Formats: sequence, C-alpha cells, structure tokens
Amino acid sequence: MSKRALVKYLQSLNKQELEDQVLDLYARFKPVQTYYNFVFNPKEDRLVEEAKLKIANEYFPLKRKRARARRSVAQKYIKQFLLLGLDPVLTAEVMLFNLETAQRFNAKKRINQDAFYKSMFNSFDQAISYIESNGLRAVFKDRIRDIVETAWDQEWYNAEGLENKVAS
Repeated sequence: MSKRALVKYLQSLNKQELEDQVLDLYARFKPVQTYYNFVFNPKEDRLVEEAKLKIANEYFPLKRKRARARRSVAQKYIKQFLLLGLDPVLTAEVMLFNLETAQRFNAKKRINQDAFYKSMFNSFDQAISYIESNGLRAVFKDRIRDIVETAWDQEWYNAEGLENKVAS
C-alpha cells in the first residue's frame, strides 16, 4: 500500500475506528508499543543503561560461564535508538561503549577470529560516520583516540584501518 492510499484510507475512518486501529497495532506489535512508550515517556537514560547492561553481559556474563560476544546485541539496540530518534550523544555513547567493552574483553581473553575484528571495524565505521554526521567529533575525540590506541596495543590486524577512518 502506498503512503497516499494509506492517507486516503485513514481519512475515511471516523475517530473511533482510528483509535481502535491504533490500539490494535499497539496490542499486536512490540515495535509499536516501544515507540509509543518512548514518545509518551522518553526515559532515555534508562534505555541507555539497559543497553549498556545487556552489551556488558554479552562479554562479561553474570549468570553463565562463557561469554557470547555477539555484536548483534549492540546493533539491535543501536538500530532501535536510531529509529526512536534518541539523542545523538546517547546513541554515540552506546556505540563507543560497545567497542570499549569488546576491547576490554579482548584484553582479558585474546580473540583469534578475523570475524571479530571485521565486526568491530564495522561497528567503529558506523560510530565514526554517525558521530561525524551529527557533529559530535569534539565531544568524543578522546574516546575515539583511545579506541584506536587500544587496537594498536592489542595488535588488531585492522588497527591501521581504524586509524585511517579517524583521519579521513
């Protein structure tokens, strides 16, 4: 259905039918619930803390023995924050926290899989692009520099690529 057809359909509904449709969407779809919960009660700090806790738990689990170290967990939160229109500073904070947590984990237990480093490079690339597009480079320059230096210290095979992303 095109946007134009949707607008025409919505205009044909009376107020009660429209309310019923929105309530039905709210009841059926978790993303709609998340959106309305955020719009009417935007506890951004709570969302960020929840995301950080989940990301940290991926690398340093509290209840299980082995870390999963899945980048997808952080990416899910970042994508949700972008869709909700969360404050760019807070979104960038979570992006960098993900990288820093992965580096702390790598310092504790060396990872020898190229996929991990490629994945972290993609996360770094996304974070740098987002930070640049929102004009936040000055706010996060020290943390970005620390991430690059840590990559060199940990001998990441793509540390030069990280440094090139910062330079460009």
